[in-house]
Amino acid sequence: MSDELNKFLERVHDGITTFDFDGKETPCIVIDEKKYDEMLSKVAGQSLSINTDLNILQDGLGNVFVEIVLEFSKGNIAENFLVNAKTHFPFFEHLANTSMLALSSPRSQYGKENIFMIQLPRPEKAQNALEIIKNALAPKE
Repeated sequence: MSDELNKFLERVHDGITTFDFDGKETPCIVIDEKKYDEMLSKVAGQSLSINTDLNILQDGLGNVFVEIVLEFSKGNIAENFLVNAKTHFPFFEHLANTSMLALSSPRSQYGKENIFMIQLPRPEKAQNALEIIKNALAPKE
């Protein structure tokens, strides 16, 4: 395994999951409880927008990583999460299907309480990302 691939694997965020939200599997990123509480305290009760970028990194050998970048319009919050698309492909399928992303702390009950929901401002970005991921993961002939 290359050094660069190892560096990516070391940076991958562990808290990637999905949960049932109103009958739809919804992608969720679980973040450290302290960071989650700090984030909520900065934006609670405010009207805000969250710019969501999906930066796809691939090596041409079937390894695909997606850097999810969230920039909040209030609270001076910017978060980056690196996700291994090979091991978490359903996460991106659900993201493209729902255009929703949840942030949660480890103590939250997924889909029930203490979940921060983000509606993607441009759903086509998730759909386009899914197609790029599918193509990058496809076996090369």
